[in-house]
Amino acid sequence: MSGPLTIRKLETIQEMEQAENLQRVVWPGSETDVLPAHLLITLAHNGGIVLGAFDGEQIVGLVVGFLGTDSGSPDRVAMARLKHCSHILGVLPEFASRGIGYRLKAAQLEAVVEQGVRLVTWTYDPLLSRNAHLNIRRLGAVCQVYLHEVYGAMRDALNVGDTSDRFQVDWWVTSPRVTSRMKGTRPPLDLAHFLAAGAQNINPATLGKDGLPRPAESPSRPQGTLALVEIPPDYLRLRTLDPGLARAWREQTWAIFTEAFGAGYMVTDFVYLKGERHPRSYYALSFGEGTLG
Repeated sequence: MSGPLTIRKLETIQEMEQAENLQRVVWPGSETDVLPAHLLITLAHNGGIVLGAFDGEQIVGLVVGFLGTDSGSPDRVAMARLKHCSHILGVLPEFASRGIGYRLKAAQLEAVVEQGVRLVTWTYDPLLSRNAHLNIRRLGAVCQVYLHEVYGAMRDALNVGDTSDRFQVDWWVTSPRVTSRMKGTRPPLDLAHFLAAGAQNINPATLGKDGLPRPAESPSRPQGTLALVEIPPDYLRLRTLDPGLARAWREQTWAIFTEAFGAGYMVTDFVYLKGERHPRSYYALSFGEGTLG
């Protein structure tokens, strides 16, 4: 970095053009998937939130969202169902792993609270461990919705050829849960904590001779109050090395989460076990916790 990183609202057309170009770097290969500058400025000036992370005068990260309504109670008036729909979060590859995504979400939280909105929702690929660690573990979002092929066939280089399955997460920004995660007052839990509490390991993976994780041959059905669902620690690498194995993981986790959510379970935490050769990743599911809002 050339100077201190700053987060600020984007307002001018020149800033929006920078944000437009950043998207082309983060999600290359599909011009039609880029939010153009004129749309970004319209969102920013009409209740949406467009925030940029800047290294000096260079934009290095972007989060964009807009006002919407929660579909959980369609009979209620729109004002009673108001939420913020966070649409994209992206950071330039050379600035990854520097906490910029977290800082953008923290700034988004402050902006949403200023508007008087309690709920933020967004989608992400449930097999991406890095995103799960940020969204579930650090930010305190929860999930009880699995969307299968929600975007159809995607065209950008990051997603082309893969199934557009997504978690839709709920981020209750004024809840004690989110506050404790954001302030760091809630000590992080590791796998040993969950196992000691009796968490059921639904689909323990095995390692092949190639060092790649294989999904369990016969996953268990979720029971009790706590369950663990394993995912590949580096799905994008796995997909490059063995697309068939990646599809097997996708199909198994789709089935597991669909059944678990239908039975009343909710994703409430995420655990990443660091290992020099074989790290492991797990979602923690809790039964009967409502919305945690």
